[in-house]
Amino acid sequence: MFELIEKTLLAGMGAVSLSQKKGEELIQDLKQRFNVTEEEGKALLDKLQGAAKDTQKKLEEMALQEVKKACERIGVATGEEHAALKQRVKDLEEKLRAQGE
Repeated sequence: MFELIEKTLLAGMGAVSLSQKKGEELIQDLKQRFNVTEEEGKALLDKLQGAAKDTQKKLEEMALQEVKKACERIGVATGEEHAALKQRVKDLEEKLRAQGE
């Protein structure tokens, strides 16, 4: 399951990296075809990179939500549930120890 998260995040990061490379190529193409200035091209690239980062964040959140749903379906305990169970076991052990004395 964690492998799925890792692959999803790596795919998102790869998409951002690829987007940056393609964005730079797009700027060069725009400069040649439409006589776009360097500043205009950089502004466009910044806008594209911002959109790619937003998309990556949304993808990460969606992946996290899907993993949470999958964990709930198969009955994996949350961190809070695990901590509560540890405390309960500790309390019961102390109770048993006190009864044995």
